[in-house]
Amino acid sequence: MLCGIDEAGRGPLAGPLVVAGVVLKEEIVGLNDSKVLSEKKRENLFSKIKEKSYYHIVFTSAKSIDELGLSACLKNSIIEIMDILKNNCDEFLMDGNTTFAIENLNCKIKADATVPQVSAASILAKVSRDRYMCNISEKYSNYNFSKHKGYGTKAHVDAIKKFGRSDEHRFSFKLKALDECNDKDSTKSLFKD
Repeated sequence: MLCGIDEAGRGPLAGPLVVAGVVLKEEIVGLNDSKVLSEKKRENLFSKIKEKSYYHIVFTSAKSIDELGLSACLKNSIIEIMDILKNNCDEFLMDGNTTFAIENLNCKIKADATVPQVSAASILAKVSRDRYMCNISEKYSNYNFSKHKGYGTKAHVDAIKKFGRSDEHRFSFKLKALDECNDKDSTKSLFKD
């Protein structure tokens, strides 16, 4: 059996990185890359996936991302998933183009759109992260996290300019809009995953 692994929250300016692993126990109709599904469809599939699979979801805080780096956090999350689900499958497949040098892990570009287990992991990761950002939105009302989920929208960047960063923000992600990047830096944070 195959365990599909995918992440949500690689690129935002705020909030956690969320990585999910899924081993399907039965077929689920309608799975696809979470980014092409409506919020309602993702929510409906979320509960079905949890009912019909072995799964594990790992949250890594913005603080840990700042301290360890994004790649190390991704790698640690994948290793945890593989350890938890190893008795339920015999193969692990990560969406993307790297295995982070993890033994027994395969990768495939666009697996989230073509491999049901990875699509399911994509949905669990995205819905879990979106719910988290909505849950903290009231506490951090200056930033409107429920609307942009921590991504680098103009409104979010404007809020950071006005209020600074909160403890949910990634301080290691530098913004050209705030003159934080020098010529050697790249803006790591303004892409959606």
